[in-house]
Amino acid sequence: MKTAILDRDGVINYDSKDFVKSPDEWMAMPSSLEAIARLNHAGWRVVVATNQSGIARGLFDMDTLNAMHLKLRQELAAVGGHVDAIFICPHGPDDGCSCRKPLPGMFTEIIRRYDLSPELCYSVGDSLRDLHAAAAVGCQTALVLTGNGSQTQQHPLPPDTTVHADLAATVNYWLSL
Repeated sequence: MKTAILDRDGVINYDSKDFVKSPDEWMAMPSSLEAIARLNHAGWRVVVATNQSGIARGLFDMDTLNAMHLKLRQELAAVGGHVDAIFICPHGPDDGCSCRKPLPGMFTEIIRRYDLSPELCYSVGDSLRDLHAAAAVGCQTALVLTGNGSQTQQHPLPPDTTVHADLAATVNYWLSL
């Protein structure tokens, strides 16, 4: 089974330099939820892998993060989609964990948990850290130009990274393979 591993902020929902700190601030980008539903209907597993250092920074707590993810799941269900799992790194940049992107810990765990072949894993993000974490475990990588993607595009990308306008365009590409 093909598996899509999606970054959250800047890919599925709008990002904020001040962090997305509440369900009210969590707003899906146009067509992102429908794109996830299209992957579901095509038989793909969809997993979210997201750094959430706002927890370590004291900007929100786990209950608030769970409420944001409940909103994501409810809005997805309304368009006929779902995510199979949401993996988070709650640590700050200086906490020394192995799960915070650009380190591949979350991706390693996703591959282990679902017993996946990395070559059947397709990952999309809007930052170099997303792409490097995915590439480190052998996932195919895609950059979206939403969120931080336009700035990220100015830097050297992992080999064979494809670049797309947004998540919907990425899904169109993946489903054409």
